[in-house]
Amino acid sequence: MTAAARPRVLIAGGGFVGMYTALALESRLAPGEADLELVAPENFMLYQPLLPEVASGSVEPRHVVVPLRRALRRTRVTLGRLCGVDRGRRVARIEAGTGESRETAYDALVVGLGSVTRTMEVPGLIDHAVGFQTLTEAMHLRNQVLSRLEVADSATSAEARRRALTFVFVGAGYAGVEALAELEDLARQASRSYRSISPGDMRWVLVEATDRILPSVDEKLARRAGELLRARGIEMRLQTTLEAVSDGVVSLSDGSTVAADTLVWMPGVVPDPQVGRLGLGCDERGRLVVDACLRVEGAEGVWAAGDCAAVPGPDGEPYPPTAQHAEREARQLGHNIAAVLRGRGPEPFRYRSRGEFVTLGNRRAIAQVMGMPLRGPAAWALRRAYYLGRMPTTERRVRLLVDWLAGLPFEPDIAQLGAEQHPDRPLARTAG
Repeated sequence: MTAAARPRVLIAGGGFVGMYTALALESRLAPGEADLELVAPENFMLYQPLLPEVASGSVEPRHVVVPLRRALRRTRVTLGRLCGVDRGRRVARIEAGTGESRETAYDALVVGLGSVTRTMEVPGLIDHAVGFQTLTEAMHLRNQVLSRLEVADSATSAEARRRALTFVFVGAGYAGVEALAELEDLARQASRSYRSISPGDMRWVLVEATDRILPSVDEKLARRAGELLRARGIEMRLQTTLEAVSDGVVSLSDGSTVAADTLVWMPGVVPDPQVGRLGLGCDERGRLVVDACLRVEGAEGVWAAGDCAAVPGPDGEPYPPTAQHAEREARQLGHNIAAVLRGRGPEPFRYRSRGEFVTLGNRRAIAQVMGMPLRGPAAWALRRAYYLGRMPTTERRVRLLVDWLAGLPFEPDIAQLGAEQHPDRPLARTAG
């Protein structure tokens, strides 16, 4: 323990791990039992599973973010980043948004810095591609797709028209498949408002390095998703990688080239590079090495969970970096820290996924719940009900429900807002 009158818990990161750990501690610790502080670069938690629906316009962007100061009633929220850890002194160095830094003592430190989009040494990637992990990226992609329809409608050359109506997505994990499906559905419905454009004029290409889409999903479920996407005319280039991008031309490893104005890069995520700069033990993938109780090995008082930690499952293999696992890990983490502060022992994290959902556009989805496969409107409705129930705070659940109900009888809004604004190049920051 530090010399402070009350134990101090410092939480780094405002994503799923940071917010849910703080919520768990607030519910388990009595007022005044410990000082809680959360440090994050933004004052909100982004509910990333709903980003595809932000891109398609079925959810308002502000309704998928949870203001940390309203959600956390007894936790001090500070804008900044965790920059260093002195394990011997149990001191963390925090850098504020102003550039000023300070040292903060802790009794328990939670590292929940999350992940960033994986980048690779592909010529032209940083200059021509956009990712899909932030709110600005989702909004930009929606505007990009709608703007390309406008360009195609007024294009004077067949080449410019084809390039505008071609969309290439690299990476066929959850994010890649859901983003492509939602945006293709948006473009398909939007094309009804253009006399010169039909759905058949558009070309959607999904590039995946492995031999199937949705590698982390049940194989039968992934196969069914592939069948449904192909039935909509979506091309799939499996066991294929991106080789280069230049002047609107995408070069693939199978020797083909695709002329496209839109390139979306989402080949997976890696831990935030800041994790490797903290001086804590990381594995070969840059994840913090933790035990089953979520304690960072070799660093007493330091805990971690989520995408930046290799949380071992019963078979020794790390749990996948998904939102449902991060949320449950965070709740267990809060329970364990409260137990240790009260002189008890922590408990190991154990979780078995109860189901998987993949949205494929408006009123279409596939799912496997408790071993039972579902598809179509039933899976789509169940997915929405699930995320509605998991959304933090009553206010956000009500706003989300109103969004969905209001959109049911209408076609999607195709207003183009700020289409030329680039989302401040997050891929460039990741690569740097």
